[in-house]
Amino acid sequence: MPVDWEPVRQSRTHELVLRSIEQRVFAGDLKVGDRLPPERELAPVLGVSRSALREALRVLETIGVLVAQPGRGPDAGARIVRNPDDALGRLLRLHFALGSYSLGDMLEARVVLERSSFEAAALHAEPADLDEAEELVARMGAPDIGVPEFNDLDTRFHVRIARSSGNALTSTLTSAVRESVRPLILRALEAEPDWPATAAALNADHADLLRLVRAGDGARAADLVETHIRGLHGTLVDEPFTDA
Repeated sequence: MPVDWEPVRQSRTHELVLRSIEQRVFAGDLKVGDRLPPERELAPVLGVSRSALREALRVLETIGVLVAQPGRGPDAGARIVRNPDDALGRLLRLHFALGSYSLGDMLEARVVLERSSFEAAALHAEPADLDEAEELVARMGAPDIGVPEFNDLDTRFHVRIARSSGNALTSTLTSAVRESVRPLILRALEAEPDWPATAAALNADHADLLRLVRAGDGARAADLVETHIRGLHGTLVDEPFTDA
C-alpha cells in the first residue's frame, strides 16, 4: 500500500524529515527493503528543499538504516535496510576517541557482553558457526602470522562466537565494543617483546574457549573469556595509550 506522505514544518528541517521517516517506520508503513520515493518527488510532498532531504538521508545512511544508490535504474534511490553493526561501531569508536567512555568502561562492557556470549553460544551455537570459529583459530596459529592479521582474526573470532549465541543485540554490541578498542589492542600487541610467544598464548586461550563451547560448558567458557579479556585488555587500562 502506498505510503501517505505529509508536509513537515520548516524549522530544523532535516530533523523534521528524519522524524517523519521514523514515524513511518514505527507505524509499519516503511519496512526493510522498501524504497523511498525519488528526491524530486519526496521533497515537495514533505514541503522541504532537496538539500534538507539529502541531509536527512545522509544521517539515516550513517546510522545504518538506509542505503542510497545514485544514478538511474532499478537499484537507484534510497532503500530501507537493517545494518546496525557498522553504524554502532562507528558511533562507539568516535565517542571512545572523544573520551565519552574510559578504557575501564570498555573493559567491563567487554567482560559482561562476552561472558554472556560464550555462555549462550555453548547452548545455542550451530556446528557451522563453530567450524568457522575453528578456522579462525587455525589461521591465528600460523607460525609466521603478523600482528595486524592476528588482531583482525582475533576480532572476528570473538564476534563470530557472539553471533552464534542466538542474541543479535549482544552480537552487535560485542562487535561494536571490540572494534572500538581494536587500534589500542593492535598497538599493545605490536609492543610485545616476544610476539610469537604472545600469539601462541592468546591463541591457546581461543582454542580452549572453542573446546568449552563445543562441549557445552558455558560456565567455564565464561570464566575463561573473562580471564582472557582482562589479561591483555587489562594492561591497556593500567597503561593507557594516547593517539599520536
